[in-house]
Amino acid sequence: MMRIPFNTMYNEFLRILTKTGFTEDRACLCARLFAESSLDGVYSHGVNRFPVFVDYIRRGIVRIHNRPELVSGFGPLERWEGNLGPGNLNAYECMNRAIALARAHGMGCVALRNTNHWMRGGTYGWQAAEANCLAVCFTNTLPNMPPWGATDKRVGNNPLILAVPRSGGHIVLDMAMSQFSYGKMHEYQMTGKKLPVLGGFDSSGALTDEPGSILKSGRFLPMGYWKGSGLAIMLDLFAAILSEGQSTRHLGHEGDEYGVSQVFMAWSAEKLESTQALEAITREVLDFIHDAAPEQEGGRVYYPGERTLLTRKDNREHGIPVQEAVWEQIIGL
Repeated sequence: MMRIPFNTMYNEFLRILTKTGFTEDRACLCARLFAESSLDGVYSHGVNRFPVFVDYIRRGIVRIHNRPELVSGFGPLERWEGNLGPGNLNAYECMNRAIALARAHGMGCVALRNTNHWMRGGTYGWQAAEANCLAVCFTNTLPNMPPWGATDKRVGNNPLILAVPRSGGHIVLDMAMSQFSYGKMHEYQMTGKKLPVLGGFDSSGALTDEPGSILKSGRFLPMGYWKGSGLAIMLDLFAAILSEGQSTRHLGHEGDEYGVSQVFMAWSAEKLESTQALEAITREVLDFIHDAAPEQEGGRVYYPGERTLLTRKDNREHGIPVQEAVWEQIIGL
């Protein structure tokens, strides 16, 4: 592993995106989103994913000049067409629109269809929290895990993000419906490590912590077993119905993931009766969590997003950890 300063990584992403044809403002935002995901420790959807993103651009799957367009709406609910534009830029714009609707109506919901992979889903939770909004957002994916009780892939691992703004550090949960996301599974495989807990089935149908065996079989373990499977199905339904876009059933064209459906919801904290009440409630809940007895002596119990803040601080001070082979690949793009 090597450590790359944030600005160095950002500038390298910017150089490559500019050469692919992005306008300057869109290249700057796209590079920043990739670099910030890496800064926060989500390497699987940041620096490690960047070469795949560039490949999708070159193959015409990601259409860099296309932007999302309003299709219809009423009150705080709008439906947008993604036009297969860059997934992270489409998502960032649609979350901004949900925030604007929340400031006007108290809450806002933007359903987006025909877009590309949004990279780190947590980005849009942090984005909403920074705008003093509570948020829920989710996406469907290609079928990449079996529904509970089956052996073939019919369900997406459909990530779900929830965020609550807080002056002492935002609370952000970013999770896939599989025990491990595909990106995280590849990250463990690249580093030659076993998963910390069972993550899926091998080709013989046995549960395993070997990432390579799970990637080969394609049988990821739904988090919560049947509960994660059921939640993934419901998130897919909500995303497809609200956006009038594609469900997981229609995704996975020749192994590539594009044309997905997403939902962005925001609630303005400023519209609540008292922002002091929000702070008091979050402080009370987090104090209660922090006071839990740790499993290991000297350990600590964290709330969602707390480790991200610690990782962000460490990576900003010491550089972002990157595998040398990945960085050489990026330099060569």
